[in-house]
Amino acid sequence: MSRLSLDALPVPDSAASAAALEVATAYLSPALLHHSLRAYAWAAARGTMDGIPFDPELLYVAALHHDIGLVPEFDSHTAAFEEASGHVARVFAAGAGWPARRRERLADVIVRHMAPEVDAAADPEGHLLARATATEIVGKEADDYPAGFRDEVLERHPRLDLAEQFLACFEAQAARKPGSSAAGAVRSGLAGRMASHPFGP
Repeated sequence: MSRLSLDALPVPDSAASAAALEVATAYLSPALLHHSLRAYAWAAARGTMDGIPFDPELLYVAALHHDIGLVPEFDSHTAAFEEASGHVARVFAAGAGWPARRRERLADVIVRHMAPEVDAAADPEGHLLARATATEIVGKEADDYPAGFRDEVLERHPRLDLAEQFLACFEAQAARKPGSSAAGAVRSGLAGRMASHPFGP
């Protein structure tokens, strides 16, 4: 395989992808926006390295929407944030003209990114996004990526104050929705795992 680089990764140039970036830029904080773009980079790189075929447009749009349920405009006081994010993405995809089955796939990918494991054969995009977000938040499998590629991703999409923002979001989710996946993550020591992230705070 040739040297892994950010510019060599497949980045879709569809109208839906451009609109997803526009929506994410409008609603996500700079830290969450860069986090979402890094999530796509890690996921696409993982698919490339491991030979997992994936749909770049589906994965990109999912990555840009996967945390949108954390922002005030789309936060739900009853549904877990990943479910709220899936609902927002489904509505977005309907507006983008995606057929019903593809809209459901998008929502499923987003909801499953919080699952402990996602079968790559059954849902390659969900599998890749789940692993990428674990890399992003707690540094899981971070050493699997070449050092030069990690540096390139972090230089183009800096972490800013992601750790502080993300932990605050999850703690707020946990307080209001104690049965949610975010609450489970907080109870299982998310703060400590984030504090030891190899990419820094």
